[in-house]
Amino acid sequence: MATGTKFELKMGAATREAFGRALVELGKANKDVVVCDADLSKSTMTTYFAKEFPERFFSCGIAEANMVAVGAGLAASGKIAFVSSFSAFLLNKGFEQLRVTAAYPNVNLKAVGTHSGISIGEDGPSQMSIEDLALACSLPGFSVFSPCDEVSMRAIMHLSAAHVGPVFIRAARAKSAIVYNSDAKFSVGGSTELIGGKDVTLVSHGLLVAEAIRASEALEAEGVSARVIDMYSIKPHDRAAVERAARETGAIVVAEEHLTDGGLGVRVAQTAAETCPCVMEFVGVNNVYAESGGPDELLDKYNLRAVNIAAAARKAIARKGAR
Repeated sequence: MATGTKFELKMGAATREAFGRALVELGKANKDVVVCDADLSKSTMTTYFAKEFPERFFSCGIAEANMVAVGAGLAASGKIAFVSSFSAFLLNKGFEQLRVTAAYPNVNLKAVGTHSGISIGEDGPSQMSIEDLALACSLPGFSVFSPCDEVSMRAIMHLSAAHVGPVFIRAARAKSAIVYNSDAKFSVGGSTELIGGKDVTLVSHGLLVAEAIRASEALEAEGVSARVIDMYSIKPHDRAAVERAARETGAIVVAEEHLTDGGLGVRVAQTAAETCPCVMEFVGVNNVYAESGGPDELLDKYNLRAVNIAAAARKAIARKGAR
């Protein structure tokens, strides 16, 4: 899109809601789609699928490790198996099974972690998943996605169902701003340049894509041209887009609702180092577990807002000018 593109960021459904609705669409289209949940279906929104297709829905109780193994077995038998729980539980409790029963044999399992990041809010740090992308990306063979709105979640769900191989999809509890039109296209390893720019590039995913857009608009008012890229495919990621951003803008800011250790920023920095080293700054959760609080309060306190992304962009531009 061109520099100066304007977004009217209206609030839409949470990506977990879009996940649940997309499951029903997939179930209607293909009788081989099955779903496993860990006693959280009313929160993960797999309850929609359970009501439509009770014979294809398996409640595994509060036992994520067992759920992943059951889902992997169903996938190995030829089913398109989706397993879902809170992202903190799915990745932390189910990691060994994701590794041994899904990644190692490369079965066609689709794992969806909801309530990701700190925006889960009042439930507190025990249920805040800020390590999930690092864990998921460490699994050989897994494709990893982080949609930013209901449109991209629906599209990525359909894309993942058609993709052969294990997948992890990150979903949020909080409602998200609608970024995409209904005809937007997505791909494994793809990204979307939402706003063009020449001075700095803002790379983000999930809920922070809307914040990056707001940051770009604030910077434009100051005469700064800030490119915005939605890196919805975390693994594989769009290496060509990173290289172009590094060469054409000379400065990159990665913003994400995840630990800066092991998140998308690490992957983008690795690609930039290999293709075109440039100035980089990182906005994310810095080596802490967040407190319990309202989602907006937490995003403010832990510096995951447009104002923080814009400040990082100014710092990157200043560093670029000083080289």
